[in-house]
Amino acid sequence: MFNDLLTAVPITAALSGNLIATLIFVAILVVLGFIVIGMYNKLVSFRERSKNAFAQIDVQLERRYDLIPNLVETAKGYMAHEKETLESVMAARASATQARVHVGGDPSNMAAMGELASAEGALTGALGRLMAVAEAYPDLKANQNMMQLTEELTATENKVAFARQGYNDAATRYNEYKQQFPPVLIANIFGFSDSAYLDLDDSPEKREAVKVQF
Repeated sequence: MFNDLLTAVPITAALSGNLIATLIFVAILVVLGFIVIGMYNKLVSFRERSKNAFAQIDVQLERRYDLIPNLVETAKGYMAHEKETLESVMAARASATQARVHVGGDPSNMAAMGELASAEGALTGALGRLMAVAEAYPDLKANQNMMQLTEELTATENKVAFARQGYNDAATRYNEYKQQFPPVLIANIFGFSDSAYLDLDDSPEKREAVKVQF
């Protein structure tokens, strides 16, 4: 019987050792699980902040596109001989509107974001040319509706610039965190894509170009 007890002690010790090892392994898995969940949630949070910041740009772009037809219609009554200039503005607006639709509120769509930046640049250029031509029409410059629309358009341009800066800052924070280790592993496993930066030529000089000097 004494021999049986001596034999049982190593077995019990071995079982206890295996149990401890199993518990340690499970504890490590639990800790790793919490770390993974934490990084995943942080990635989601940064990504959503980036999307929300882009939504602020989207709202102002929509407002900009809504103002342009009224602006062109008002100018048309005074600029009958500037048909090409007016049509170029509307064509640029149509391209920008389509590009905005292609983005669909998803700033991770690199191609669509590039298309939007290009279309916005063309639209800003077309508006600048329209306003330059409008300088030669004093009656148009004195039109109250034209004055109001121009002021609203300029204010919207400023809001777009401000919102774009906020979006690019949010995109930078998200992209930088996503590229760190180990978050990059989680991002790759779960398919997190970079947020594209929106590069628009919205310098003060460009924004001033869409404003008629009254």
